[in-house]
Amino acid sequence: MLPKKIHINDFNYSLPDERIALFPVEPRDSSKLLRLEGDIISHHQFKELPKLLPPNTLLVFNQTRVIQARLKINKPTGTQIEIFLLEPVYPSTVVIQTMGATQQVHWHCMIGNKKRWKADEVIHFQGIDFSWVDREKDLVGITWNNNREFAHVLAELGNMPIPPYIKRDAVEKDKELYQTIYATHEGSVAAPTAGLHFTQNVLNDLEKHGIKKEFITLHVGAGTFKPVSTENALEHEMHAEKMFFSRNNIVHLMQHDGPIVPVGTTSMRSLESLYWFGAGLIQQRISSFSIPQYFPYEQACEISLQESLQQVLKYMDQHQLENLEGVTSIYIVPGYVFKVCSGIITNFHQPKSTLLLLISALIGEQWKTVYNEALQNNYRFLSYGDSSLLLKKIIR
Repeated sequence: MLPKKIHINDFNYSLPDERIALFPVEPRDSSKLLRLEGDIISHHQFKELPKLLPPNTLLVFNQTRVIQARLKINKPTGTQIEIFLLEPVYPSTVVIQTMGATQQVHWHCMIGNKKRWKADEVIHFQGIDFSWVDREKDLVGITWNNNREFAHVLAELGNMPIPPYIKRDAVEKDKELYQTIYATHEGSVAAPTAGLHFTQNVLNDLEKHGIKKEFITLHVGAGTFKPVSTENALEHEMHAEKMFFSRNNIVHLMQHDGPIVPVGTTSMRSLESLYWFGAGLIQQRISSFSIPQYFPYEQACEISLQESLQQVLKYMDQHQLENLEGVTSIYIVPGYVFKVCSGIITNFHQPKSTLLLLISALIGEQWKTVYNEALQNNYRFLSYGDSSLLLKKIIR
């Protein structure tokens, strides 16, 4: 049930700058891992994860791939304009298709130093033209003359979009470090950072311990960094993100008899959104895979996960779909009832953030104990920081 008000200041804590990791540890799986199950907290290294998961766990990974979405271009006067690519508009709204364009693309962007870029001004930089398509809507056109694909243009000109709270410029090594080892489908402007700790050795050990794996896709938007600026967190507007499931994903989820643990908040939001799509179809409250932020709170729902996923498969059969594409703005806050997830693997999040609200929805007031423990034990925070395994009470 959704409370009438959530005071965002109740989700504040003191995070010293020196605890924000500027680079990840190497190797990736040597990062710290805090494990919470019930009331018990223990401390480990991430490479121990496979033996710390409950038996017969299904881990769900987000295999999105980060694009080099931050471009710094200079005008002839020396003025620098920063363009942060958010969503493609032309020739397609699908990132992977836009990456194959060979002459021109249009993107919705965030623009740094926008006031120094006039509406009718074309900026020529390194053989590429940048112009406004719609200045009010921050829609930018990028044009080039040779037959290179836009993916190659970005590879040469773009930088990895490391988060704004990492107070340094992106470096060449970020192209590797700010990407999970299983990243496949291009489309994110921020990494699903819970997955950055996984190495091939850890993935191999998961199999040895009988832990199942499933790979889905949610393309992470820049809105993930947007702080909650309203005193009542329920007045915050959640950003929309695209997600993709295969038919096999849904069948495996439906057939699994054991805990389902997402790797990161993006996987969790995707899984819970998938449930609400099926449940909404059954309740005749929804007709397409688009989940508004407060949809789960609008009425009580006792539909099982299996019933929901069966309805999703029926929908896919009716529309002759092998893959399911959707959009979610789901807002998981205290009072949310989890329908799919038994826990989460996740990093430590910013104060007063939507991600911290999600963690509180899962483990309640224990988030304060967890974060105090992490601070007292010198854990590193945020995207390049250490990890946690947070489990709801699991009966074995």
